[in-house]
Amino acid sequence: MIEFLKYMKGYLRIRVSGFSPERFMNLCSNKGILLWDIVREGDVYYMCINLRGFWELRPVVKKTGTRVAVLERYGLPFFLPKLLKRKVFVAGLILTIGFWIISSFYIWDIELEGNYQITEDVFGDFLKEQQVSVGMRKEDLDIGALEKEIRRRFPQVTWASARLTGTKLRIDIKENDAPIIVEQPETTEGKDLISDYSGTVVAMIVRSGVPKVAIGDTVEQGTLLVEGKVPIYNEDTTIREYQYVNADADIILEHTMEFSTSLSFDHVEKEYTGREKQSFYLKFGEKSYKLPEERPYQIYDSLIRESRPTVFEKLSIPIFWGEVTHREYQNKEYIYTLDEAKEILNQKLRDFIASLEEKGVQIIEKNVRIDTEENQWVVRGEFVVREPIGKMTETEKVEQTPDSEGGLVE
Repeated sequence: MIEFLKYMKGYLRIRVSGFSPERFMNLCSNKGILLWDIVREGDVYYMCINLRGFWELRPVVKKTGTRVAVLERYGLPFFLPKLLKRKVFVAGLILTIGFWIISSFYIWDIELEGNYQITEDVFGDFLKEQQVSVGMRKEDLDIGALEKEIRRRFPQVTWASARLTGTKLRIDIKENDAPIIVEQPETTEGKDLISDYSGTVVAMIVRSGVPKVAIGDTVEQGTLLVEGKVPIYNEDTTIREYQYVNADADIILEHTMEFSTSLSFDHVEKEYTGREKQSFYLKFGEKSYKLPEERPYQIYDSLIRESRPTVFEKLSIPIFWGEVTHREYQNKEYIYTLDEAKEILNQKLRDFIASLEEKGVQIIEKNVRIDTEENQWVVRGEFVVREPIGKMTETEKVEQTPDSEGGLVE
């Protein structure tokens, strides 16, 4: 605090020499003139003195026969005159301070936390409907009304809080952890399971419905596997009625699956020439500003680097600057070698096999070969697989009319 007061009032670093510097310091002490940081070098003394004390030194200097020289000046009284001479700097400083003050009345960033089910895009559209956006005045924002509207619009939000932190609007929400129950449309029971492919049934477990095939049977695509129409019999084994259920079963079918993919002999790759051009832009919010420029090269791609100055990031002001590097390249045609082609085609084959395994398909046998035809390599594969099948379809209903003996007339 003392150092700050010294700086505000201003002080000097002086050199005292002559007949009796010691007497000079004693008289200063008697007159209440403060001296500090005193250093002696031979017959010369160096010390600091405040401005008020310096103007009271004339009688002391006369009486002691010493000489006083000013070496350095410190403090605000010496800094301000120098500063005022730099008009451009002062104007920039005033404009900067004014900019910060004016900016503090606006919202320059919106941050959402706690959203898992609600996407950023959906919530952004909601804020636009509520006329809440970057660049709006703080006084135009009704935080209480915004919180209520969030809870009303999004039923899964159980708690919402909005607050202003500097120039940032922070919205925290909490979504319901319990699963959301979606009302399913009412469906009439009565579903059959039919075959997706042609093949041989190798495993079958029926939980609901009437099985129409057995293990070892060969079926065609569309064959009825499990029927959802369950007959109810009388004591004399006549059908009294049908009960309709949704067929449910685990059925494994062994069948043949084919795979085919191709790769052209030649392909085009980018070859960069090493020539580059750079341009810059300034982005404020969603708008970008840049100088007009001509097309840099005939064929090129652009690499964009965007950054935000730390001072604007801390103040949550959406000001960015970016650098765009245009890189010239030429399209060169290359021909795959046999090894390169095999590696690419094998990778496609591995991806296909991995996709089958993700679906629970078991591969029993495989036969793969690579051929060439019409300027391309072709991979053809034939797989014997076992996979779960069963496609739901509506059960054919029958009109149930009981006869005189309690049986059913269809």
